[in-house]
Amino acid sequence: MEERKIKAVAIAAALLVSADIHAENEPVDIHASPKSETSDSDIAAVPFMFSTDSMGLSAGVAGVVKKAGQPQASLLGAGLVTDKGTWMTYLGAYNYALSPDSRWLFGAELYSGDYKDFNYYVGKAAQINSHADEMIIADAQEALHQLSARYILPIGQAKHDPIKAALYPSRKLTGHTPWESGVSSIDLRPFYQARKFANNTQLPPSDFATNDSVWGLETRFEWNNQDRSANPTQGSKTQIKLTYAPDTSDQTSWWKWELNQSWYWDLGKWDNLFDQQVFAFNVYTADTPSWNNTDAEHGYHRPPEYAGVKLGGLYRLRSYQTGRFVGRSAISYSAEYRVMPEWQPLGDWPVFNWYDVPWWQWVAFADVGRVADSYNVSELHSSMKWSAGGAVRFQVEGVVVRTEMAWGNEESIFRVMVNQPF
Repeated sequence: MEERKIKAVAIAAALLVSADIHAENEPVDIHASPKSETSDSDIAAVPFMFSTDSMGLSAGVAGVVKKAGQPQASLLGAGLVTDKGTWMTYLGAYNYALSPDSRWLFGAELYSGDYKDFNYYVGKAAQINSHADEMIIADAQEALHQLSARYILPIGQAKHDPIKAALYPSRKLTGHTPWESGVSSIDLRPFYQARKFANNTQLPPSDFATNDSVWGLETRFEWNNQDRSANPTQGSKTQIKLTYAPDTSDQTSWWKWELNQSWYWDLGKWDNLFDQQVFAFNVYTADTPSWNNTDAEHGYHRPPEYAGVKLGGLYRLRSYQTGRFVGRSAISYSAEYRVMPEWQPLGDWPVFNWYDVPWWQWVAFADVGRVADSYNVSELHSSMKWSAGGAVRFQVEGVVVRTEMAWGNEESIFRVMVNQPF
């Protein structure tokens, strides 16, 4: 069994979901004074070091500041360097508001990395019928910078105290539509994304655009009807994304849509063995409608691979590397059986007893999915790739840490990451 090496970019990708930073027993007091909240800011930093064949000897640090100037705001940062010359930096600022009763939350994310001798799937190697050994090994610089302006809609449980409704770690479900229950929001995210290979890199032919960078606007609509943010046991979560990149001198226009839908069912306790059992199910599907549009100046209106519709990685087809499969469209299904054992010894274990670890969770999961060059339901459900595995997750100081092992018909991957996959 091969333990797959994890890119430093995965650390940054996992930190992108920051709304769940508060512990379940830590309510958000948005009416506290800025002075008192600033002095009560929670700061934590963790140094780390590891060695892998792909990255070499790596050392870095990750840190978080909760109540960063405002009671609901947080700052996140991570960085590392390796003896092979790879480096990565990530900075994020989240959930800043103009006033305690505002419906707007603002944030920003800045990620940059310079990778040496990494595996990339481009051209034919990213197609659904490709083989893992068709990858290229190359040096590349990567970047993702984006701003976020999230508006909390005055419906459901956000009619009053919108920030508290959106960020409180638990809520009572009061219905099955956005008008009755949960929190709905619209998030505008202008972004810049880039991946530039070294000048001597021989890239294979590709059906995608070949520009090194793209910029555009991602618009998200989200209805969060989960009973808990860190460990949902009931309800659902719906997210629709529309991404548009305009025509410029350096890029052709394109757009894509993505639908991400999750449901949760509480199966109750099991004698004296499990305090909690939950079945969770996720459906993801996406398409690039501009795929076959052409014009004389720009050719096809398609994104580059790094900005296209992808499967593989932290959330879908987890036994494959991030971006292993890329196409015009995709569909993916994931199912998880999550149990919380009554036996919880972590508070007495070395290292763990330094932190607040209120629960841990055991998980069995399975994923299936595929990409295609047309949004054809029959084709998308044929010859699907699969992954299966197990995970142990625990909440540490308000953050869900997940360790999981995934197997598939191509490779196996072990990951340590944060936040639930869905």
